[in-house]
Amino acid sequence: MKPNFFFSLFFLVAINNFSIAQDAILKGVILDENKTPVQGANISYDTSGTQSDQNGVYQLSIPADQEVEISISHISLKNVQFVIRLEKNQEYEFNPVLKADVEQISEVIISGRERKIVEGITTLDPETIRTTPSANAGVEGLLKSLPGVSSNNELSTQYSVRGGNYDENLVYVNEIEVYRPFLIRSGQQEGLSFVNTDLVRNVDFSAGGFQAKYGDKLSSVLDITYKRPTRLGATADISLLGGSVSAGGISKNKKLSAIAGLRYRDNSLLVNAKNTEVNFRPRFADVQTYLSYSFSDKFELGFLGNVSLNRYNYEPLEEQVNFGTLQSVQALTVLYNGQEKDRYSTYFGALKGTYNVNDRLTLKLITSGYHTQEQEYYDILAYYSLGTVNTDIGSENLGEVTFSEGIGSQLTHARNDLDALILNIAHKGTYTIDQHQFDWGIKYTTEDIRDRLQEYEVIDSAGFSIRPPILDLINDQPYTPNVSPIVPFTSVRATNDTKIDRISGFAQYSIRSNIKENEIWANIGIRAHNWNIAGSTVNSSDSQIVFSPRAQIALKPNWKTDMIFRASGGIYHQPPFYRELRDSLGIVQPDVKAQQSIHVVLGNDYSFSMWKRPFKLTTEIYYKKLADVNPYTIENVRIRYRARNNARAYAQGIDVRLNGEFVPGTESWVSFGYLKTEENIDDRGYISRPTDQRLKIGVLFQDYVPTIPSLKMYLNMVYQTGVPGGSPSYADPYNYLTRLKDYRRADLGISYLIVDKNKRLKEGHFLNVFQELYLGCEIYNIFDNQNAITNTFVRDAASRRQYAIPNFLTPRVFNVRLGMKF
Repeated sequence: MKPNFFFSLFFLVAINNFSIAQDAILKGVILDENKTPVQGANISYDTSGTQSDQNGVYQLSIPADQEVEISISHISLKNVQFVIRLEKNQEYEFNPVLKADVEQISEVIISGRERKIVEGITTLDPETIRTTPSANAGVEGLLKSLPGVSSNNELSTQYSVRGGNYDENLVYVNEIEVYRPFLIRSGQQEGLSFVNTDLVRNVDFSAGGFQAKYGDKLSSVLDITYKRPTRLGATADISLLGGSVSAGGISKNKKLSAIAGLRYRDNSLLVNAKNTEVNFRPRFADVQTYLSYSFSDKFELGFLGNVSLNRYNYEPLEEQVNFGTLQSVQALTVLYNGQEKDRYSTYFGALKGTYNVNDRLTLKLITSGYHTQEQEYYDILAYYSLGTVNTDIGSENLGEVTFSEGIGSQLTHARNDLDALILNIAHKGTYTIDQHQFDWGIKYTTEDIRDRLQEYEVIDSAGFSIRPPILDLINDQPYTPNVSPIVPFTSVRATNDTKIDRISGFAQYSIRSNIKENEIWANIGIRAHNWNIAGSTVNSSDSQIVFSPRAQIALKPNWKTDMIFRASGGIYHQPPFYRELRDSLGIVQPDVKAQQSIHVVLGNDYSFSMWKRPFKLTTEIYYKKLADVNPYTIENVRIRYRARNNARAYAQGIDVRLNGEFVPGTESWVSFGYLKTEENIDDRGYISRPTDQRLKIGVLFQDYVPTIPSLKMYLNMVYQTGVPGGSPSYADPYNYLTRLKDYRRADLGISYLIVDKNKRLKEGHFLNVFQELYLGCEIYNIFDNQNAITNTFVRDAASRRQYAIPNFLTPRVFNVRLGMKF
């Protein structure tokens, strides 16, 4: 047997050497325009091929002594094709630089990196997003560390940008606009953001002055691109707050790629740590997928789907909130009876067809549908007492309420239901010739919203029901008794059946040129938006239309110093969405106009080296002049509009961000923002808007132990001055101008990389099934700061004073996290 074995082995080796002798080797490194290695590029000829590794390196055996057509392609970069002829046993090194693909990035007149800089777009690393600690981890959690982006609620994924509110931000996934539920009124009800970070490939963010190709909002654009996998892979993440799994792959013929993710979140860990003792049973889950199929080199069809099921059962039991000063500590003690049961079910689906007519012309057709069914039911009776706290350190009753100054009760009731269906169909096109690019688009949207709003509040003080305030009422009881009927303190009852039809479109032109030795980029465009409101419960309104011209220009001087100067602006409009049409009584006002903002942004990017490592300093100064403003109040995260364009406002400020390798091989940044925004309602004078967050400092710092590089640390810190504390629902906001305390928060994450894809374990080790495996712990609010989201106003019958009692957010919380990649 042995001679036969060695003979067979010799024969195979000889055949193998013979085949190699007939071939040649093509090898090299594939780079993008930023000289960054490209992983997953396909290098092929006829039916054979290979892929570049994580370092961009590839090696391909090709037939010798004949002309071979080689194709190099990547899902986000432009294809390269060439013909080569090599001799037997020849090794040839070819290092191509792939440029931005017109199919993936519309602005192909400049490189991807330059395009984003001149447009004032900030790009975030998806891996940093996934590893940064946050009570509500995800894209939005990292956005809040950027200048100009504010949020004083770690339980919420909502954010305000440069004085705008939560409804003024655009969010796109693969060029498809996405929506969020309507009825959510507190951060702990939100559950999951639409964006699944496990599926994200690229994140772009613009804080203002964006191009006409984006939609009709006043503040910002978050543009997400999902992955298109080049191989089979999976991830999993488990923590005390829930978990997520994702998987992706591509077919053998490279035509079909798919990625999907499943998430579950439980906020009990955070909510149970608050001052309120509760029975809390949340169930937040969603499944999301993106499929892409290439029918040919010219036509591709993609599908984005999402199903989200949120169940929120909340039963408060007891709460004590201490406030005041060291000399006079007050306490609000509340005993609860009742519960809240909320349901939010959303279904989203979209199709995107992309047709590359030729190298210059690309056409797209996008259709989408969003359906949400929401229910908000609660009956909660609160018995409260307002008193003085014992501060005697030597007393056995330290911290307890010794004297009650006021007692009362409050009953809140709601039976709110909403069913909304939003359908879209849009066409977009791009035509490029030399250094010129034309973009255009048209979109039709229909919104069918059915809403039942039933809320009331009854306030009782020492056995007497308090009536709503009546203007010009002279109270001379008991001499003249008040014989008006006993009614709830506040009561809203409305049923709406609203239909909104919209047609919008845009056209824009981009150019790249030179003035002597200086590079210049410019973009000019215009948007138009027409809408009409109707419905069985709504008086039909006249059709309204607005036009929004916008422009950008950037200059890169031919200096030794690497600098880019930018200017952008335009007239931005935000036509009213359903929530902006509904007034304080729940009635839809169809004649509400679009809010208008004249926006100017001046910016500078300065790239330099420090400690022999790259850094960049970005500075932007902005000013917004707003007209036809629709005033609103914020209750936690729910915005309630007056549905009247009876105010004007302004916002001005400066944003500065320094980012770079403070620690070699990692990106960190420090951001600073100053904002002042005020509004004038009915010409009564300017007062601070609800989002007037004057000062903002954000820090994201990444580090590792030099001798143990697998042991990493992530620190996410935010300091913001307090926003206006709001006012009671029945009061004049001009009489309540106090602010909440400053918001201070630091989240720390420490992780150890057990398995690293770049450093494999010994052959046969059971952990080699993982590409990556890490274990970490996270500490949220490490300094245990008491941050407040809103005020609750309680009246003391004895002194007739009204106290603003802060609603505190989460204290220090510990979390454990296990992550893996396959």
